[in-house]
This record gives sequence, structure tokens and C-alpha cells, in this order.
Amino acid sequence: RDVNYGWLIRSMHANGASFFFICIYAHIGRGLYYGSYLYKETWNIGVVLLLLVMMTAFVGYVLPWGQMSFWGATVITNLLSAVPYVGGALVEWIWGGFSVDNATLTRFFAFHFLFPFVIAGATVLHLLFLHETGSNNPAGLNSDADKISF
Repeated sequence: RDVNYGWLIRSMHANGASFFFICIYAHIGRGLYYGSYLYKETWNIGVVLLLLVMMTAFVGYVLPWGQMSFWGATVITNLLSAVPYVGGALVEWIWGGFSVDNATLTRFFAFHFLFPFVIAGATVLHLLFLHETGSNNPAGLNSDADKISF
């Protein structure tokens, strides 16, 4: 908060994330409309990408560490306690203790930094599967007409 124009950077980061989600939802809508879900591997990696982006956004939401952030972290992480056998241990591992505390904030900051690298790797995997299956051609246009063969 003491950085020159820090408010601008923070605002651009938050609004950029919202715009990124708009683009993701448009991409999913296009995929549903054109039947891209038939390419299972590409689609499933896309679903994993969506979950990773949502996790990144969630841990970023907690970082301002206000009341909404604190209780959001408490409620959402407690949902993991419903996982059979390992739920309680998983929640305590994410919290870094027995409650949402400073250790949780440190972990969430680390997750918010590291998840984009995981997302980049999953994006490369998504593109590799897309390269294997090929993309749809819903308009039926001949895309080979303007290519020069080797």
C-alpha cells in the first residue's frame, strides 16, 4: 500500500483476473457450441485448467486479509473436510495449523505465486492435445487453400 501507483497495479490485477474469467467462460461456451467436448483429452485438460484458475483466484481473494477474505478462506477450506478419510488432515495442511492464521496467509501467497506456473504447464499440455486432435472447422472453409507446402 506504500508503493507509488500500487492501487493502480492492484486494481489492474483484480480487474484483469475478472476479464480473464470472462474470456475463459467465452472459450467454454464456444467449445460447448461447436462440440469440442468430443475431444476428451483436450476437454479434460481444459477442465483441469479451469479448476486451477479458480483455485488461483480463490487464494488471491484471501490475500488482502480482511474480514471477507478471512471468512471466505475459513468456509471454502472447510468444505474440504467432507473428503472421506483425509479431509481433516487436508484442511489442517492447507491452514498450516488448526485454524486460519498467518501461516494460512503465507501458504496462500505461495500458492498464488506458484499456481500460474502450473497453469502454464497445463496450457502447454492442452495445446499439445489440441495439436494432436486438430481444432474444429465449423464454417467448413478450406483452410489449406492459402498454405504453402514444403
